[in-house]
Amino acid sequence: MSTTGSIPPATSPAPALRRRAPRATLGVSALVVALLAAVLAAQPARGDVPSAPGWDLAWSDDFEGAAGSLPSSENWQIDLGHGYPGGPANWGTGEIQRYTDSPENLGLDGNGNLRITPRKSASGEWTSSRIETHRGDFKAPEGGTMRIEGRIRMPDVTGDAALGYWPAFWALGSPYRGNYWNWPGIGEFDVMENVNGLNTVWGVLHCGVNPGGPCNETQGLGASRTCPGPACQAAFHTYTFEWDRSSPTEEFRWYVDGQQYHSVSESQMDAGTWSDMTSHAGYFILLNVAMGGAFPDGVAGHATPTAATVPGHSMLVDYVAVWTKGGDGGDPGDPTDPPADPSTLYLGSDGTLGSAGGSSGSVTLASAGGANHDGSPHQPQTFTVSGVDGSYTGGSTGFDLFVDAGTTVANGQQVRISYDRTGDGSWDRTETYHYFATDPVPGYEHYTESRGLKSSSGSHGDMNGGRIRVEVWNAIGNGPSTLGTGDQSVLELPFG
Repeated sequence: MSTTGSIPPATSPAPALRRRAPRATLGVSALVVALLAAVLAAQPARGDVPSAPGWDLAWSDDFEGAAGSLPSSENWQIDLGHGYPGGPANWGTGEIQRYTDSPENLGLDGNGNLRITPRKSASGEWTSSRIETHRGDFKAPEGGTMRIEGRIRMPDVTGDAALGYWPAFWALGSPYRGNYWNWPGIGEFDVMENVNGLNTVWGVLHCGVNPGGPCNETQGLGASRTCPGPACQAAFHTYTFEWDRSSPTEEFRWYVDGQQYHSVSESQMDAGTWSDMTSHAGYFILLNVAMGGAFPDGVAGHATPTAATVPGHSMLVDYVAVWTKGGDGGDPGDPTDPPADPSTLYLGSDGTLGSAGGSSGSVTLASAGGANHDGSPHQPQTFTVSGVDGSYTGGSTGFDLFVDAGTTVANGQQVRISYDRTGDGSWDRTETYHYFATDPVPGYEHYTESRGLKSSSGSHGDMNGGRIRVEVWNAIGNGPSTLGTGDQSVLELPFG
C-alpha cells in the first residue's frame, strides 16, 4: 500500500463477463465444484497459527479474544485520522476515509478473526481502521530467510458496490517512523493489495526514489493474479511474502495459497538502492482497509468511492505470523551481535535499542488529542532489542529521555519499559512511569526515572537471550511532541 498513491500495474485484467451454461449441461462435477466453493466461502478462522515445518515461528497473532475487543495492545498500535503527525495528507495515497479505533470499524469478532470494517456516516464521511505492529524489526536473518504471512478474507463485496474498497496487508521500513518523508527509499513490501472488489491479488515492491527509479515509482515493481479456487472475496486465502538471504543474490517472493506469482531479485537494481531498504533495523507490518485513493481510482478510471459503493463490508484476518529459517537462526529482528553492554542502551530513530548512541535524531510523538492516556500507550514510538544476555544486579531501571513539546501547552510524555527475560514472548517485568509535563518553550527537557513509577508488574531477573521494549507516548495534551534519539535518549538498566 504505497504511501504516495501508487498504481501497481494490473497484470491480470478485470474478470470478463461469463455466459451462463445451459442447465442441461450441468453435471455432477459442476455440482461438486459449487458445493466445494460454498463450503470454502463459509470456512471459519482456523484458530491457532499453523505449523510451518522447517521454519521457526518468530512472532504471531491469531486474534483470539472477546467479540468487540480491540486487537492486542502488546502487538499492535492503532493509526488515527488522515495521516501521521507531520506526514503527508491522506496518508500520502489520496484515500479519503478517517481512521478510528471505534469498535464499529475495528475489533475482534469472537471467532478468532480481526475485523476491519469501512463505514459511512449520515453526513457522508467514510471511516475505517488501520493498525501496525509495535515491532519494527522484522528482517531476514543474515544468511537465512524470513516469511511474513496472513490468512485473510477480503471484504465480500463486488461490482459497483465495491468501488473504492482498498484492503491491504503490507510492511514498511522502520526508518519511516518519525520521518514520514523518506518513502520509498526505506522500502515497502505489499504482501496483499486488492481494489474495487476484483478477484485479483497484487504483490508490489516499492523502493528507490519517487518518481521513477529502479522500482518504477510510483507504480512499484508489481504483479497480480486471481485467487486460486474461490474468489478473493468469497473465502479466506493465505498471502505470503519471503525475503531470502540464503544465496549470494538476495530475493523477494510473493505467494497466494502457496503459489508463487511474483519475485524481485537484488540483481535487478543498483547496490545502493537495495542496501537502503535492507540494511536498516527491519520492517513493521500493517493491516488496513482504505477507501478511495490513487490505486482504486486508477483501476476504476474515475474517482471512488461512488454513490453506489456500499459500506459495512469487513476484511477478516485469521492470523498474521512471521517465521525465519537458516542464517543466524534467530528472531528476524535479532541483531547479529547482541549489545556488548546490556546496562546502557540508546533509543534509535529506526525503532531499535543499541549499545552505541549514533548521531542525534528525533521522532514525533503523536498528540493525545485532548484525551487522557495516562498509563495506556497511545500511538507510541516503540524501541526494541533482542538477544540480550546479562546478570541482574539487584538495581532498578534508569533513563534520561530528551523530550520537547515546542510551544504546546500542557503536554505530558510517558514511558513504559518491558522486559522479556528469555525471549519467549511473555513480559516478565513491566514498568510504567508517571508522565512528564513539558513546558511550552522550545527546547529539549530531561524526562528521567525521578518521576517515579506509576505502576509495575512482575519481577527482574537474569537476561538469557531476552528482549527489552520501550514505549514512549503523549499521555495528555493537544499537540505532538518530539523525542530525541541517537545519543540523546538513554536507558540505564540493572544488568551486568
